[in-house]
Amino acid sequence: MERGMNKVVIVKRKTRLEDLKRRYNTVEQARFYVEHLGADFRDYEKEHANYYAALECVRQIAGKYAVIQEIDRDYVPNMIFGAEDIVVAVGQDGLVANVMKYLDGQPLLGVNPDAARWDGFLLPFEPGDLERVLPQVTAGHFREKRITMGKAETRDGQVLYAVNDFFVGIKNHTSARYHICYNDTVENQSSSGVIISTGLGMSGWHRSIMAEFRGMAKAFHMGDVPEPEYRWDTEKLVFQVREPYPGRFTQAGLVYGQVTAHDRLSFVSDMAEDGVIFSDGILEDTIEFNAGTRLDITIAERAGRLVQ
Repeated sequence: MERGMNKVVIVKRKTRLEDLKRRYNTVEQARFYVEHLGADFRDYEKEHANYYAALECVRQIAGKYAVIQEIDRDYVPNMIFGAEDIVVAVGQDGLVANVMKYLDGQPLLGVNPDAARWDGFLLPFEPGDLERVLPQVTAGHFREKRITMGKAETRDGQVLYAVNDFFVGIKNHTSARYHICYNDTVENQSSSGVIISTGLGMSGWHRSIMAEFRGMAKAFHMGDVPEPEYRWDTEKLVFQVREPYPGRFTQAGLVYGQVTAHDRLSFVSDMAEDGVIFSDGILEDTIEFNAGTRLDITIAERAGRLVQ
């Protein structure tokens, strides 16, 4: 198959060895630091070698069917993807989720560079699989899994998308002050923040909060509390308030709810500084949520397309 006008964007990430080298300037200094702490530096070297072997395999195969553009994950937020681009993320699940929220209909392939090391819920392919899969994708004949995303938008037009979840609160995770409006109910709250999860994100931060709630229910002999499960394409978000404090001027009745196309969820910040909104655990991609800022949470108008 000729490459034609097809373009594959390969998104890579830094390995732990590269992060150590950046921190300690040289591999030798990084080795000394790691081994001084009693860890096996060979594991870092093996992971690095496996990753770059996988990356080279992806390059060689993709080059047969498309023009290649390769970028580091750090530059994805500023990347302008073409409407017909095919995107290949080589890394862990987190890389796939981080890339997906910046796409607008482009198919995304998650490639597991080290199947013996990573499980990879969002990584259905190993590098060699691209020999079979890429021709199908370039021809437009492939199976995909639709992934519902969330959208956070301020009244001044700032927009952030989430594949897993949003965090609304304060940078240092201390008490955040805000008003929450859910449909026709409004509360003045003080909490350690609010988590809004997608169907995919129900297995992440949401699950840890539910584990605490189920443990408390068991301690108070309230019986077992079933954990809700949603498919990745469920047109629904779920919000949870973390550690709400009921006081003279704050309420704690509105702590859990679902957001569908017919629901309204919004927040107004009462914090003078350090208020934040971020998604999928990426602190570098943040919207400030300070005094007077109003934030609306909805189901995104676009969805992720994960090639299967």
